[in-house]
Amino acid sequence: QVQLVESGGGLVQAGGSLRLSCAASGRTFSTGYTGWFRQAPGKEREFVATIRWTNGNTYYTDSVKGRFTISTDNAKNTVYLQMNSLKPEDTAVYYCAALNRDYTSSYYYQKAPLYDSWGQGTQVTVSS
Repeated sequence: QVQLVESGGGLVQAGGSLRLSCAASGRTFSTGYTGWFRQAPGKEREFVATIRWTNGNTYYTDSVKGRFTISTDNAKNTVYLQMNSLKPEDTAVYYCAALNRDYTSSYYYQKAPLYDSWGQGTQVTVSS
């Protein structure tokens, strides 16, 4: 079982940037996906972005395309989420998650219940 630890959250003004980090231990990623989800108060956890380890392909929810970038540092077994042009509606707890199975359909990698391991979450607050 992989352990995931997020960091990098905080308070930022609208238009600002943050970089979240997800450090993994217990497993070296080579297959499956590692992604980011977020959950705002009173809302369901939603997919933000993920990266597929077999080919490096990245996927984003429409609301963050062009603003957020997911990347990896394989040597550090760490996944990053660079968030630019932040908006108040980006305010949420952000979670890193690992999906072991290498699904080929986009239907699956957006589904939070399919992810096998989760971090504890990091708060991102964007003020207007």
